Amino acid sequence: MPEYLPFTESTVIQPAEQYHFNSDTVLLGLFPLIRHKDSVLDIGCGQGALLLYASLQKPASLTGIDLYPEITDTARRNLENNHVQAEIHTVPVQEFTGGPYDVILCNPPYFTTAEDTLKNDNRYLRSARHDDHLPMADLFAAVRRLLKDKGIFSMVQKAEKMTALIYEAEKHGLYPCVMRVVYDKEGGSAKSVLLSFSKSRKRELKILFPAYLDDRATYQRKDSK
Repeated sequence: MPEYLPFTESTVIQPAEQYHFNSDTVLLGLFPLIRHKDSVLDIGCGQGALLLYASLQKPASLTGIDLYPEITDTARRNLENNHVQAEIHTVPVQEFTGGPYDVILCNPPYFTTAEDTLKNDNRYLRSARHDDHLPMADLFAAVRRLLKDKGIFSMVQKAEKMTALIYEAEKHGLYPCVMRVVYDKEGGSAKSVLLSFSKSRKRELKILFPAYLDDRATYQRKDSK
């Protein structure tokens, strides 16, 4: 049965063997500011959840890419079922030649794991969770190439990787401009971080109100702290 995306009227079909949306997907979907004239690219679009969130802000165009035709077929179905137009391509981002784009989104794989026996046998879940196909350096190199000079790249990552994330981004000429930290609860541990990057060193870093996983009322709150 299709499931509703939180804070929307959109529904998504999620085949059992494919990676399903979670709180990171929802928070990243609600995070970026997208203008009507913007072109949007979702790297690793999965079943199309981030593109559906982006569509609520009525951008000029939507594009998604992912590795496997089974995944991109699901994304196309979900977008069509919700009457959203988007271009979907089955291609690694390292080989993708579209763009450039005003807004790029990515919920990348979190884990760098050398031991194959520790990785999921399901290739869809493996590519979503482990960075074999998308190391951080490859992601930022691709974003640098595909992003317009005044564009914005937004992503989510585990909180403990934030320092390495910013270091790698700056090596590729991308600089943090908006940040939001996600906690399990007020006074609890930081779980993940939402970050936007631009190509400009001059933009001041804007820190938004934190989100708490046990309080959905905070998911959409964006007041600066």
